[in-house]
Order: sequence, then C-alpha cells, then structure tokens
Amino acid sequence: MPLGLGRRKKASPLVENEEAEPIRAGLNVAGMEGLDGGVVGLGEGATSEGLPPPPNSMRPRLIFHTQLAHGSPTGRIEGFSNVRELYAKIGEAFGIPPSEVMFCTLNTHKVDMDKLLGGQIGLEDFIFAHIKGQRKEIEVYKGEDALGLTITDNGAGYAFIKRIREGSIIHQIQVINVGDMIESINGHRLIGCRHYEVAKMLKELPKGKDFTIKLTEPLKAFDMISQRSGGSRSASGVQLGTGRGTLRLRSKGPATVEELPSAFEEKAIEKVDDLLESYMGIRDSELAATMVELGKDKKNPDEFAEALDETLGDFAFPDEFVFDVWGAIGDAKVGRV
Repeated sequence: MPLGLGRRKKASPLVENEEAEPIRAGLNVAGMEGLDGGVVGLGEGATSEGLPPPPNSMRPRLIFHTQLAHGSPTGRIEGFSNVRELYAKIGEAFGIPPSEVMFCTLNTHKVDMDKLLGGQIGLEDFIFAHIKGQRKEIEVYKGEDALGLTITDNGAGYAFIKRIREGSIIHQIQVINVGDMIESINGHRLIGCRHYEVAKMLKELPKGKDFTIKLTEPLKAFDMISQRSGGSRSASGVQLGTGRGTLRLRSKGPATVEELPSAFEEKAIEKVDDLLESYMGIRDSELAATMVELGKDKKNPDEFAEALDETLGDFAFPDEFVFDVWGAIGDAKVGRV
C-alpha cells in the first residue's frame, strides 16, 4: 500500500518555507511536557497531562547542580521526572514561582539555542535556568510572507524564538531577540500553546498589514557575565555523574537513566530536526528523537507512517514530510550525510 493510503486526511504543512525554514528543533525530553536538546527525556513542547507522577521510590536519585542564568548561588535539585517538575524544583531551590522559569540551557548561562535543555540531560550537565525579564510590545509590518522566525517551546507552555533569519523582517527589528518568549499576537494569548501552533499563527498573519506582538525577554546578567564566562561545570569539582549516561524525562511513566544515543541516532535526530524546521518552522529535538525511535526498526515507509499516525497523529504530518523523514533515517543508517 503506498504511503498515505488509509491514513488520516492529508494536512498541509503548518508552515511552509518560512517560520519553517531549514534550521533545527528544540526540547528533547520525551514527555517532559516540553523542552529541547540535551540528554534527559523531556518532550519539547509537550503539554499533555500524561499519567500521575511516579512515586519517589521509582525516581532516579540523581542530583543536578543549577544556577539562575543571570547570576545566583549554586543550587542542587533532584527527584524530577518531567519538565514541569524540573521547573518546580528550580523554583524551590531559588525561592521563585516555577512560572518564572522560561527555559534552561546546559553548561552555559548564555542564551545559546544550541544548548537548550530538551528531553535528555547528561548526568554531568550543569543546568542554567533563564527567568522572565523585561516585557515589551512591538508593532510589526508584515511586508513579506515569511517573518524569518523559528519557534520552539519549553515543554511547559511557553513558546519562544529559537532563530531569526538574517536579513528577514524580524532581523531588522533590533528589540526582538532570540530567547524572547511570545506572550500574545494581536491580543491572542499564547501561554500554554505548543510551538507549532504559534508558528502556524505567525504564518497565517495577513501580508501587508501590521500586527502586534507581546514578548518577554530573559533576565540578563550584567557585571556577572565576564566572571562566569568559563563556568560550565561545578566550580567545586563535584563529580556529578559518569558523563556517559543520560536522564530521560517522560510525560508518561518514570524518568529513566539511559545510554547516550548512538552515532546513527544522533545523526538521524539532527537531520529530522532540520526537516521539522523546514516544514513547520519549529525545532524540537525531542520530537525528532521520538520520530527516529519510531522509524529505526520499521521495514518500509508505510509501517513508519502508521507508527507516526498512532503516536504523533495530532501533528498531521503531510505525506511528503513523512517520506523525507524516512529517507533521512535511512541515510543516517548507512552513514550518508
């Protein structure tokens, strides 16, 4: 049966060549209701409730060191199984509401979108939490079909800007920056929305008209930046783990300690993440990892398409995208770049 037959009605790409241009995805926490990248299984942008949190006895007793990205003492957090619980633990450690946490980076206090915490956290990774800073409201004229934005989310209801294409409409507006959280568009509140929903809304804004976007930027460090430029690991030299395993956060079931992804899986995830950005204008390493996991043992693209529909049907991936993902996984298997 050719790919697409018997599947749900084909949906058009959420974002075509723009808010979807080829770059890459965000949070890599398989079920951590929504972050990006690292080696703990959270799920970039996942907002489903999932199952009740597992009992403490089932949770890995792993301790991670963390700081607020703009500067703070070092805190210790443990006993979390998903992104929302991670933010709650950070809130407890620093005496702030969990809702103040916008996103986390691994081993750098800078707003580095290549270091976003996703669905997986290395056992030796140092977590830096970026919290809400200045709010701003900007009126933008959409003079082209594409704004030049790539959107990701933190897995806990906040979508933010991951990339701004050079020379694009948004690139010319100096007050809009990578890391800014998108609160609303034309008064439509976006807290709690998935990254692909926000990308779709931006894509559908009418060309030739103004729109208003409300943003919140991460709280910035000032004189502490130079003091902490090299501090990617614990200053005390505490052994945080073996460096080989990763904690995978899940929205359903307990967090698990797993081996690092194989070279094939890493390459395939990177390629699929690029495809997500090209088709949908989002980067989501956790989503990409889930797709690779679903496809690596499938014998043909029809089996893969059925697995995607069963597990990720809400995304309504178009058939041409599924073909490209299948091809990317196959290329990675045989070592083709």
